[in-house]
Amino acid sequence: MGSSDFVTLFFLVAAVLIFLQLRSVLGRRTGNEKPPFDPFSARDKAGNPDASADNGKVVTLPRREPGEAGEDAFAPIDAVAPAGSALNAALRDIARTDPSFNPKEFLNGARMAYEMIVMAFADGDRKTLKGLLSREVYEGFDAAITEREKNGETVKSTFVGIDKCDFTHAEMQGSEAQVTLRIASQLISATYDRAGALVDGDAENVAEVNDVWTFARDTRSRDPNWKLIATESEQ
Repeated sequence: MGSSDFVTLFFLVAAVLIFLQLRSVLGRRTGNEKPPFDPFSARDKAGNPDASADNGKVVTLPRREPGEAGEDAFAPIDAVAPAGSALNAALRDIARTDPSFNPKEFLNGARMAYEMIVMAFADGDRKTLKGLLSREVYEGFDAAITEREKNGETVKSTFVGIDKCDFTHAEMQGSEAQVTLRIASQLISATYDRAGALVDGDAENVAEVNDVWTFARDTRSRDPNWKLIATESEQ
């Protein structure tokens, strides 16, 4: 036997001995071995034996309603509507249903919405109008714009500003809050025909405009935006 054969035989014997030793230490798989250790599952069961029994239970903190901390919670409403009036009571109802309602912030938002709607109507911007109007009001505005386009008329307007914006009425109809405002604004508006001749309005003088607009919002909706649901002009 050569030296190379001796070396090969030596390593073969060594390999067999190592295999036998490992087998005696590790044992055989029988199919009854315990599943791998799951530290997360074990920790949850050890730290909370009743975890499965409490599964699905949620503790909800009580929601503080306006007025529970005193009448000061309604101070913003009293500032825009006399305490004890029907309007004040209605605004308080809205605030109880929607604690995020703030009359001052609402009026600021209504002012911006008013300008956006007036200018979008003048420009024939249906996309902007659709996001600010109810379906019924949008259909009326859309019909007027379509008629204007059919006649080849264009409107040029300049929004000067809003003089007054006040609450006149409010109510809850189911889950829908409705708020009516009287808005006095100043506007320069002129309508021209296909030939560019003035057919309505005044291109130079400021006109006083008085509107009564009603906005509404479903208080159950996650959408915080209010939409215009009714319009009326006052002479």
